[in-house]
Amino acid sequence: MSTILETSELPAVFDGVKLAAVAAVLYVIVRCLNLKSPTAPPELIYQDSALARFLLKSCPLLTKEYIPPLIWGKSGHIQTALYGKMGRVRSPHPNGHRKYLTMPDGATATFDLFEPCSEHCTGEDVTMVICPGIANHSEKQYIRTFVDYAQKNGYRCAVLNHLGALPNIELTSPRMFTYGCTWEFGAMVNYIKKTYPQTQLIVVGFSLGGNIVCKYLGESQANQERVLCCVSLCQGYSALRAQETFMQWDHCRRFYNFLMADNMKKIILSHR
Repeated sequence: MSTILETSELPAVFDGVKLAAVAAVLYVIVRCLNLKSPTAPPELIYQDSALARFLLKSCPLLTKEYIPPLIWGKSGHIQTALYGKMGRVRSPHPNGHRKYLTMPDGATATFDLFEPCSEHCTGEDVTMVICPGIANHSEKQYIRTFVDYAQKNGYRCAVLNHLGALPNIELTSPRMFTYGCTWEFGAMVNYIKKTYPQTQLIVVGFSLGGNIVCKYLGESQANQERVLCCVSLCQGYSALRAQETFMQWDHCRRFYNFLMADNMKKIILSHR
């Protein structure tokens, strides 16, 4: 009799285990996809001025609530992974010319120059001078996509290739790019100013590039000549505090730190 009772209870136990496993999986999915995160408009911090009011009026998207794609749109990790894969297939390939500049210490700086595909809406000559993120260059997917869109809207684009980042360009001096060195970016900007004396500049920096362009503009007032504005995207402000942050396990920061460090090691070893 006891044997019969024990046997009859086993299916109920297994059902409970299955339900617990399903609940655990659903919990992990909800947490990983960040599905419980509410949507909201961006938080804007700005000084009330004529320029700020003009930007808010011209860009109503800045004050609208962001509605991300279903399922995966609230997870920054999945967005990063998907774009990394999809970008290799869908990213455009704008046509440009590579320029070489010899630096005072013998280093060879390179940047890619892309002419506009149409006239600018103002009828003026405007050039975007772009500094990519850490270990990046003009051949990266997000840079190609940005340049293609800018070209079609009448902008000339000059994109710096960080020293040592391009796999097919050898170093000609015993150094590569660093977090705060503005020499190569400054050389590119000076080339654009001399070659196109009529052009106005929009300075754009991504991540590490945002730090470099802001530092460049602050180093000398002469560097700000003919600059209409500066746009810094996802800029890191303090390398020391960022180092501490990336050593944490929250939000997979340490994993990203490993990936970035591994990429830097590959670049250094390729020039050994």
